[in-house]
Amino acid sequence: MSAPLSRRSALKQLAGASALVASSSLLSSRIEAAEAALPAEMKHRVHHSVCKWCYPDISLDALCAQAAEIGLTGIDLVDTADIPTLQKYNLVSPMIWGIPGGITKGLNRLENHDAIVAFFEKNLPLTAAAGFPNMICFSGNRAGMSDAEGLRNCATGLKRIMPLAEKHGVTLCMELLNSKVDHHDYMCDHTHWGVDLCQSVGSERFKLLYDIYHMQIMEGDLIRTIRDHHTYLAHYHTGGVPGRHEIDASQEIYYPAVMEAILNTGFKGFVAQEFIPAKKDKIASLKEGVRICDV
Repeated sequence: MSAPLSRRSALKQLAGASALVASSSLLSSRIEAAEAALPAEMKHRVHHSVCKWCYPDISLDALCAQAAEIGLTGIDLVDTADIPTLQKYNLVSPMIWGIPGGITKGLNRLENHDAIVAFFEKNLPLTAAAGFPNMICFSGNRAGMSDAEGLRNCATGLKRIMPLAEKHGVTLCMELLNSKVDHHDYMCDHTHWGVDLCQSVGSERFKLLYDIYHMQIMEGDLIRTIRDHHTYLAHYHTGGVPGRHEIDASQEIYYPAVMEAILNTGFKGFVAQEFIPAKKDKIASLKEGVRICDV
């Protein structure tokens, strides 16, 4: 029989539960406000976002100002310092960026943990207060380390962060990236490794960012993988293969079928466009990408 909760522990759990409800309610209200301004033809089955870094010549303010016309309710991969700008336009950031060490120096090395943990201690509460759902993290590169050791080290670091993530209701998402073309030597480059890490961490506040572009390069078999492992997938990114450009008929992925597969799992989160427009009218390309994914 479990020992009874102390009054202090009970109050702490109650406060944590209240914070989760408040954060979820705030996110829902922000999404509703953003979607109210979307074009009438939008189907509202998918929450659409875009990764800001793909548009270096367009300011965040300008992108936010056009968001409703494009069909967006979110902007991915911005810092917590950008939260006021998004709030000004009734947008959310489904995926907050800014982790120290970036992609290459991640959680698979113990010496990186203190700086990464300190970052999340500062920014998880800010993300939760804004009502934003997710923050990104990375495995780091192998640099001669075995995948098994890297997984153990990542789990050790993530378990230090999970109590705070659980308290605030924010999910840490490790991105699956390809190590064949864009991110040579990156460790979290296959879905099965990421799923094994999720199982090792054992928290609903740690999942994967499934980048469709990257996993088409590494694995293919997108729809089966999404069906089999969707409980570990909290967020999705797009991109055309090859080249990471528009997701239209010029590339090999049939995005409407992939999107239907995602929705058929019961997914209620965000899908973010993360292609680099090759056409002159970048905003027109973005609008077309959103249209393709609005199944």
